[in-house]
Amino acid sequence: MRNWKPATAIALGCLVIAAIIGTALASEDAGEEIRGDLRKFASKEEIEAFLKEHAQGGWSDGGYTWPPGSTKQETGMDAPMPAATSAPTAARDYSTTNVQVQGVDEADFLKNDGRYIYILSGETLAILEAYPAEDAKIVSETRIDGRPTALFLAGDRLTVFATGTEESMTTVKGSVTPVPVQRAVTHAYIYDIADRSDPDLVRTRTFTGSYYDARMIGDNVYVLTREAPLWIRGEIVLPEVRTDSAPPLRPDVYRPGTPLQNYVFYTASAFSVRNDSGTTDAETFLLGYDTTLFASQKNLYIGYRNTGPAYFSGTPAESAGSREETIVHRFAIDDGRIEYAAMGRVPGHLLNQFSLDEYGENLRMATAVEGWTREGSFQYNNVYVLDPAMEIIGTLEHIAPDERIYAARFVGDRLYLVTFKRIDPLFVIDLSDPKHPGILGKLKIPGYSDYLHPYDADHIIGIGKETSENTWGGVSVEGLKIALFDVSDVNNPVPVDTVVIGEAGTDSEALRDHKAFLFAKEKNLLVIPVSEIKRIENPGSKYPGSYGTTTWQGAYAYSVTPEGGFTLKGTVAHAEKGPSYTWNSADAVRRSLFMDDTLYTVSARSIVMTDLAGGSRINEVFLPYRWEASPPPVPVR
Repeated sequence: MRNWKPATAIALGCLVIAAIIGTALASEDAGEEIRGDLRKFASKEEIEAFLKEHAQGGWSDGGYTWPPGSTKQETGMDAPMPAATSAPTAARDYSTTNVQVQGVDEADFLKNDGRYIYILSGETLAILEAYPAEDAKIVSETRIDGRPTALFLAGDRLTVFATGTEESMTTVKGSVTPVPVQRAVTHAYIYDIADRSDPDLVRTRTFTGSYYDARMIGDNVYVLTREAPLWIRGEIVLPEVRTDSAPPLRPDVYRPGTPLQNYVFYTASAFSVRNDSGTTDAETFLLGYDTTLFASQKNLYIGYRNTGPAYFSGTPAESAGSREETIVHRFAIDDGRIEYAAMGRVPGHLLNQFSLDEYGENLRMATAVEGWTREGSFQYNNVYVLDPAMEIIGTLEHIAPDERIYAARFVGDRLYLVTFKRIDPLFVIDLSDPKHPGILGKLKIPGYSDYLHPYDADHIIGIGKETSENTWGGVSVEGLKIALFDVSDVNNPVPVDTVVIGEAGTDSEALRDHKAFLFAKEKNLLVIPVSEIKRIENPGSKYPGSYGTTTWQGAYAYSVTPEGGFTLKGTVAHAEKGPSYTWNSADAVRRSLFMDDTLYTVSARSIVMTDLAGGSRINEVFLPYRWEASPPPVPVR
């Protein structure tokens, strides 16, 4: 085995290697190999028997099945710090993907290296020589088989993930001839891009199932795919991993000992983008459908929702009528040694990856609890601290009753938590004593934040929506809202400045995907993609105050300081008059980046280059995207 760096713990590959070498906790119990709460199936027949007995609605004789709450379409086809360079044709300073953990790259449909931009445009991989901006042009277009979803860049190697369907023949019991099988597959196409004008496909990895998530550490890629159990004439078809024309690898399959409501196959695979002769390591897990991944430099955590019987002690989950819990597995890495470590469970469910964080040796979690009693439904939020054994050592429950979490961000020994129902409370929660978490202060203002981003130790930026009370006593959602909060006095957080953009219906990719949020404190730069609903007065109308609306597609660029708040540097328009809707428009800006003093804003249709100093438009390059062909790639979560 190669000598992995400690940072490799962040990788999804921890799942792969953990199941192979984590033997310290393995034991034999009635023929089962057990690691913590994970139990290895001994045979395909055992998997079939287990699913028929335990999966609710998860088996039907002679056809495909889908997990509860999903759709056939979804299952069938689911969808480092900037490096300086002395080369005169490359930028000295450039932005990279906004990731949760520094040094751990997250797959996206766009990457750049300070000279070239690599982007998935419809069914095409386009490479632009983007620096200098005035000479920007597309240098190559490569058609990708399937539906391109995300990519990674590592020097002169580019990995492109694409999903599709595959037809094959399989032999089942009682059948003389092979039976046709159609299933979702994920391809990882690895290109040598030493010649950007002519990418060379050097290797293809194929994983059954749809793309779920991926990370890259150095030259190692770790990908997670998922697929619902697929039955053909009463026989299960198991996940496979293939490399080019080599025989398929059928990974070992593990299941949690805790009963779940439904089961989905998740396959974790690891491979090097440079070692063309290397094999692919992979393991498969039967887990819950709603799964969240988080990684630190020492541990990988995989958490999933379980809506079966509650198993906690000392919590109100069962007595209050809530049967919902989150189960989390921890995989540890230390100086190249990786092993399954422990399992924990807490009441409630996670919002997203930002609901998890590691500090010291402890895992911190923010969950939302929903349930019912004889008096009616209820809702509240909890914060837990778990030790390395994944035992709960700190508890803070019943935060913001009747509200749910909209955003969470752990920063050092604090948690910033946004909940919402009628008004936006920003909670500052103290986690300096892991055994006694507590609320330090809270701020109530109209609106809510969907994403929180630290500005510095004493300030945090939030992006979400403004709200107001309507004449019916309810809450109306209004325009896009950006806020800067001063949390230096933890007992009394205060808003420094607030900006509201557009009318009701104004949207931003950054509300759904943190990778669309561009912030560079050293450049005093904040860029937000905006699909703005603008009000247009109608002076010709016989009704006073009559107006209509139009859509503006582009990006807003701000400078932001604790002293002055937000100052608009300028806007970049991609479409002055768009359609009557804002979401998924071909002109909607989905990403932005900078190279030196040039801002690049990216929509499905084009990349616009703007001078950050003067605000003038430098260039625009139209992408090979065709709206009729297919929608732009969207993250699968």
